[in-house]
Amino acid sequence: MPFGPDNIQRKGEAAYKTIYLRQRLIDQIEKIAAENETSFNSIVVSMIEQCLKDYSEKTQE
Repeated sequence: MPFGPDNIQRKGEAAYKTIYLRQRLIDQIEKIAAENETSFNSIVVSMIEQCLKDYSEKTQE
């Protein structure tokens, strides 16, 4: 399933990591966050989780 508003994850156990993103990506993610009235971080985490789920499903085929 592609990423969308229904995939946005909420808080849970967490740790800090630093990543560097191109400004173009930051702008796009901030737009999605604003449209969904949530944080930049929530969008990034949700996207990563969805990609990992898709990857796991693909590698199990």
